Amino acid sequence: MQLTQFTDYSLRILLYLAHHPPQDGERLPAVLDISRSYGISTNHLSKVARLLVQNGFVKATRGRNGGLQLARTPEEINLGEVVRRSEPHFDLVECFDQRTNTCPITSVCVLKGVLAEAKRQFMAALDKQTLADVVGTRVKLVQLWRGPKPGG
Repeated sequence: MQLTQFTDYSLRILLYLAHHPPQDGERLPAVLDISRSYGISTNHLSKVARLLVQNGFVKATRGRNGGLQLARTPEEINLGEVVRRSEPHFDLVECFDQRTNTCPITSVCVLKGVLAEAKRQFMAALDKQTLADVVGTRVKLVQLWRGPKPGG
């Protein structure tokens, strides 16, 4: 099972924003900041950020000190919900999509049910977790986002 890059980047943006909350008078993190921290294309991250804004996970502010911030607390952002909103279809195998399925054994295949159950359990595990549960150690993450120290 593999999540799309889009979902991976959605989770990365949320982690970054959880560790960079708004500070009085400071500029909010911009897509460019997050892009540089992860070494990811700004254009691609912009699309991901737009989806996160549309789904109410992130708030975007324009202007001089504008940028991105979490629209909810980390405790209110459920990882299962983020994955469901980020994954376009989440079909593990071809036969999960009746419109495009060409497998001739679908009507009697037992494997399809096993895979469906595995997907259900995977999502159930994510549904038990919030962003707050996975934010990790702020100091270590911020150091990694900033890159290696000279001579280190």
